[in-house]
Amino acid sequence: MATHAAIVRPTIKTKSRLGGDELAKAFTFLFAALIIALTLLVVWQLWLGSTPTREKFGFTFLTSQLWNPVTDEFGALPFIYGTVLTSLLALLISVPLGVGAAIYLSELALPKLSNSLTFLVELLAAVPSVIFGLLAIFTLVPLMRDYVQPGLKQAFGFSPLFTGPAFGVGYLTAGIILAVMTFPFIISVSREALMAVPREQREAALALGATKWESTWQIVVPFARLGIMGSVFLGLARALGETMAVTMVIGNDPKIHASLISPGYTIAAVVANEFTEASGQMHASALVELGLVLFALTMVINGLAQVMIVLTTGKGSAKA
Repeated sequence: MATHAAIVRPTIKTKSRLGGDELAKAFTFLFAALIIALTLLVVWQLWLGSTPTREKFGFTFLTSQLWNPVTDEFGALPFIYGTVLTSLLALLISVPLGVGAAIYLSELALPKLSNSLTFLVELLAAVPSVIFGLLAIFTLVPLMRDYVQPGLKQAFGFSPLFTGPAFGVGYLTAGIILAVMTFPFIISVSREALMAVPREQREAALALGATKWESTWQIVVPFARLGIMGSVFLGLARALGETMAVTMVIGNDPKIHASLISPGYTIAAVVANEFTEASGQMHASALVELGLVLFALTMVINGLAQVMIVLTTGKGSAKA
């Protein structure tokens, strides 16, 4: 009888433990499903709110350059152009600097120095965007107006990329402030991707006679390229969705300009500026549809970035 009881008790405890696991699995699944439900709810609300402009303009909403709330004529192309242009300018500046800094922090810097600098980088990522905008107004805009833009016009005035009056605000100014804001994200994610490279890869290269830099540049960086690309996509998503800082320095002109020193507009900036003042249903609907376009862009880019980061981490884990 004692032996029988000793056998039965563990069996009962095991069943109870399995029941608790199933309950915990179902409970946590509800949280995960809630995130998906909230995302779908946001998309649904944006889709419903943009119904008037979708029915009236259709696909031409994305290709038209006219934005006139008085006559209820709306086109998103100037804002899409400004959003993409400023984001690309930001990446042109932040990607080389960010990846270079990540290589130094993960491969070349002393551990204590690397940890300290990484902490400062993460603090920089937590600074509110409005603070960057205020700093840009009082420092970057005067610098661009008095020195940088006149210098670019004098040196490259033959190019349509650097023509027009130097106001200080414009696409280039917005791109620079976005580069400062995306810089920490690129550094942090790229550093994690580089540190995920198995140590054996480095040691094998060094054993074959490679220098530290040759091992880093020819072995580690190519191995982590997907993660680095993921950091670039995350930085791009951050730049696409930025609002306050860009609104303060881009000039807010709803037209397409070839010159990088000309004022422009972005999707996030026009929604922030005009939504509270939208007097008609069509105007509000156009702004909501702009939000839907921006939401779709950021979701796709963030999804691609996450896939690249997961692939890199799995690759490193498989060969570790």
